[in-house]
Amino acid sequence: MAGQYSGTRYVVLDTETTGMPVTDGHRIIEIGCVELIGRRLTGRHFHVYLQPDREVDEGAIAVHGITNEFLEGKQRFKDIADEFFEFIQGAELIIHNAAFDIGFINNEFALQGQTERSEITEHCSVLDTLLMARERHPGQRNNLDALCKRYGVDNSGRDLHGALLDAEILADVFLAMTGGQTHLSLAGEGSDSDGTGRAQASPIRRLPDDRPRLPVVAASDEELAAHLARLAAIEKAAGAPALWSQLDAEA
Repeated sequence: MAGQYSGTRYVVLDTETTGMPVTDGHRIIEIGCVELIGRRLTGRHFHVYLQPDREVDEGAIAVHGITNEFLEGKQRFKDIADEFFEFIQGAELIIHNAAFDIGFINNEFALQGQTERSEITEHCSVLDTLLMARERHPGQRNNLDALCKRYGVDNSGRDLHGALLDAEILADVFLAMTGGQTHLSLAGEGSDSDGTGRAQASPIRRLPDDRPRLPVVAASDEELAAHLARLAAIEKAAGAPALWSQLDAEA
């Protein structure tokens, strides 16, 4: 499944705001983005704090810890609009609860009179990891912390929400959610071909009956202990026994 995500440019994005909803005049105060090419972080990122020209709600401060005093003297959205747009343009945006962030981004561009950018989905495609998680785990909690626990992603540094930190964590969650086989050997990529791009069946290579037998090497006590510790870690991260443990119990 992971192959469908290879080769694409992704921007994993998160925002923090003065509060919600956007229709009550709330504004973006932090944007954090990290870039993925295919399934690899490139090291490129975009991160800013913004002066919103309004007070931050106390409830929002309790979530992200960004105070009005901290934002004094910071840039305004108009100062970074072009750089931000260039960073995300043409990418597939990976966002958790995308409707929230996209609504705020569209509003910021609209407030600048940049109507050609006020529907960001005309310039980027969007993958909502919340909707993806709900499809895969119906009836379960699917916020970012719950997904970190489910997929074994380290979020120990996430005492408060932060746009760049959450984007980095979401990138790890996305890679875990879409993990699996990353490459299939298809026609023209290591398979036999008839020259037209159509794969050809290869003959079965049978080994001679007198071939040397491979030795059977039993695991040592230390290796068995390490294996059991790994199964315990998987069980803790998944919240359920590892499949191997279940098979051993049924055997």
